[in-house]
Parts: sequence; structure tokens; C-alpha cells
Amino acid sequence: MSGRIARCLSQSTDELLPHLAGVVVERVERCEKAVVLVARARGETAACPTCGVVGHRVHARYERSLRDLALGGIAATLRLTIRRFLCSNPECPAVTFAEQIPGLTSPHARFTPPLSAQLTALGLALAGRAGSRLAAQLGITVGRDTLLRRVRALPDLPVPTGPQVLGIDDFALRRGRVYGTVLVDVTTGRPVDLLPERTAEPVKAWLLAHPGVQVVCRDRAGAYAEAARDGAQGAIQVADRWHLWSNLCDVVEKSVGRHRGCLREPAPEAAATPIEVAPKPSRLAERTVERHRVVHEMLAKGASPTVIQRRTGWDPKTVRRYADAADPTQLMGGVTKPSLLDEFKPFVIERWNDGVIDAVSITAELRELGYSGSERTVRRFLAPYRKQDAKIPSAAAAPSVREATTWLTQHPERLGEDDAQRLKAVLTRCPELEDLSAIVRDFAKMMANLDGHLLDDWLAAINTDDLPDLLPFIRGIRHDHAAVTAGLSTPFNSGVVEGHVNRIKMLKRQMFGRANFDLLRLRVLYST
Repeated sequence: MSGRIARCLSQSTDELLPHLAGVVVERVERCEKAVVLVARARGETAACPTCGVVGHRVHARYERSLRDLALGGIAATLRLTIRRFLCSNPECPAVTFAEQIPGLTSPHARFTPPLSAQLTALGLALAGRAGSRLAAQLGITVGRDTLLRRVRALPDLPVPTGPQVLGIDDFALRRGRVYGTVLVDVTTGRPVDLLPERTAEPVKAWLLAHPGVQVVCRDRAGAYAEAARDGAQGAIQVADRWHLWSNLCDVVEKSVGRHRGCLREPAPEAAATPIEVAPKPSRLAERTVERHRVVHEMLAKGASPTVIQRRTGWDPKTVRRYADAADPTQLMGGVTKPSLLDEFKPFVIERWNDGVIDAVSITAELRELGYSGSERTVRRFLAPYRKQDAKIPSAAAAPSVREATTWLTQHPERLGEDDAQRLKAVLTRCPELEDLSAIVRDFAKMMANLDGHLLDDWLAAINTDDLPDLLPFIRGIRHDHAAVTAGLSTPFNSGVVEGHVNRIKMLKRQMFGRANFDLLRLRVLYST
């Protein structure tokens, strides 16, 4: 190649490939599956990496290959002629040294810095297998393990001081078994660290190592409250409003389930009053009554729940549930077993009132509508009304517990007209749910308007005798009173933390749940 062509090629390379500015590209070779750039260093000398003295005498030369960014979708390799210099410093322990081209080479490196950065980005975004597949489409042949090694080689991001507003929440490493903790700077929305446990000690140690936290946004877990109290003394603890509202909604659903009988609209009067047939107690109901009697007899004799559990062999939660129930009916809750006939009962009622009282005929008609149950089920449903010629009173389908819970917890302005009327009818039939509705509305207003100073008045106005399901919720608020008050008074919340928990779930699924904690931690911290 002539000197003029070489100079033109070198100038074009400097413009198109600035990371090769430190070398002179002597020629370009096109192989079957790659492009090879043959090059050498521009300088005539090199500094010894041990003592820093510039060496002038060349001891030997050898070739070194570096993989570079693909050119036009074709893999590229940089073949460098490297010189080994004699060190000019007689006192230097290194007799010879190999030259390094700044910004391009480093000891033992197999990739150029741009390609290394691209592989690291692929590993962070897609991890191993998926990153390797995409790299192949970009003209880069690389294995999944190489990508993961690039990610694991990243240094920890520095966190010189603790963020002023810190969000803390847990996430599942193995759902139901192993949990970790994510720490998020609520102000910037960036995660600052992941911890492999959700106990108090690791969080406390992190807070002590990163002073400066002024506000801690958390859920109502006791471990995080303890860690914030001991590790960031003086910091304001804020209970997340979403968790408070979610806990209250769970209480509402339990209370609605306890009063599910009030959800049914009273049936209109029938032409003839059907004979009321007292249902035979089921074996489950009989067992519930018997167990309730046994537990309370043993309690009356002074036995503790632990002793009862040991003597009966029942689960401790079962013993506690029976001990807490004053009456066995509280344990039954009016639960009815779902039936295949449930959705067809309005049709059966209509046909009965039209005079079709034969179970065989009604079952045949039900088959055409998609009923897959037995004729015996239809006959058993009609049995109480065969004692006399009675019409079955028709009534509108009762709302489900979940549906009624939604009515009670939704903003009144977002309820449709029909739902609002049905909710009003339910509250008219059930004073307890009417009281619960007022309690929920007051709490929602307090939460939306950040009127945390009204919390004590709200607590004092609740009568838990009529709404026993509220008692654990109120007890929890009193136990964490300061944090709940701050959560209902300040604009801070854990919304951004919950977002990162969802992103962690996505990254885990992307790696099929098989990533070690160190890899997951780096992907979470660097991907933002």
C-alpha cells in the first residue's frame, strides 16, 4: 500500500472510528465472516507502567488481536502489532514491558472499550441468553457467560451519604421463602441499594453507614420500623398511605362477608307462602359447634391455647380462631357452597311460577341453556316448595362480597347510578355496614386531604363492638401511631418504591428466577 493511500485510510479511520485515533491502520482484510483491521501504534516511544520512565529501545514485537464493534453488521477484529520495550531505568524491576495504547488496550483485555461497553449494556438490559441472541444479530459473537461476567465486573455505585428521603420495601427472592430489601431515594426515584434480607439488622447497618436520612417511607412492617428507629435516629418515619388503604379495604371485605346476609334483597311476597323447611345442619357445622364447645370448656378450666393445641392436635391458628369466637355462628359466617345451579336459579323460579313443576322438564330446558349439573340438584332446590302449591318469590341477585366491598371503598362520585342505589339499599338493611361506610369515607377524606391531625378523633369515634373486624386495624394504627400520622399528614409515600419492586419482579422473570443476588442487584442499580 502506498504512503498516500495509507494516510487517506488512516484519516478516514480517525473520523469514522475515533477510538482508533491512537493507532495507524495499515490495511483492511475481508475474511469470510469478519473484517480485520491491521494496525500499529502511532507513537515511537512508550512509558514503563512500573516506574513511568519512557522507553526508546524496542526489544521485540508480537501480534495481539482485539475484537471491536461490528462494521455494517459484520464482526470486526483489530490486529495490532505490539512492541515490547526495554526499560531505560536500571533500577526498575521490570526489564521489559509491552506498550499500551491509551483508550484502546489494557492488560489481558480481549475487547476494545467501545465493544466492552456495548456488551455490558446488553448484559444489563437482557442478561445472558437474550443478550447473546441480540448480539448475534448485531454481528457480535459472544456467549451468555461472557455477558454475565461483564455485568458482575461492574463496580458498586457510590452512595456517599444517605438520601434525605429514603423508601424501604421488601421483595421476594423466592416467593414465600426468601425476601430481600430494596432501598430507594424517593427524591430522585433511583434505587440506591439492595439487601439480601428483610430483617432489621442489615437495614440498620446500612443506615448507620450512610448518615443523612431525614425521612423514611416504609410499610407497616415492624422490622423496618425498628431499623429506622435505631439506624436513623431523629428521622421521621412515614407509613405508606397505599398500604394503610389496602389494609382498611381488607377489613371492609371481612366485615361485608360477616354481614353477607344483608346483601340479599327481600323477596316480594309470593301468591302462596311456601313452607319454611329448617335445613339439616351440615357435618361441617356440627363439627364447628363441637370444636367450639371443646375449646371453651378447656378455657373455662384454665387451659391456655398452647395446652389446648397440644391436647387436641389442632393447628394453633385454629385454636385461636375458636377461642376468639364468642359464638360458633361467628365461625360459620353463613357460607353457602357454590352450586352449578346458582346462575340458572332465576330461570328455574320463572318456570316454577309459570306452572312447570316437573324437575325432569325443567332440567331438560336447563340443558339447552348450558346447565351441566344433575336433575337431583334441581329436585333438591324445589323440594321445600312441593309441600303446597306455592310460588317461589323472585328476588334480584344479591351482590357479591367483592362487589359490595368495591361500592364501600370507591369514591361516591365514581359510582354509577344503579350501583349507588343498590349500595343505599344495602346500607338501609344493615346498620353495621352503614356505620362502616361512614368510617371508610371519613378515613378516605382524611387521607386525601392530608388531615393527619384528625386521626385521634377518627379513632375515638369508632365503636368496635359492632364492627369487631376493625379492632386489629385500629390496634395496628395505635401501635404505629406516629408513622401513620406522618403518612396522613405529609406528601411522602412509597409509590416509587412499589414501582421498583415491580421492576425487580420483571428482571427476575427475565432471568427465569435463577439469577444470584449479586447479579440481580447490579442489574437493578445500573439499569436506572
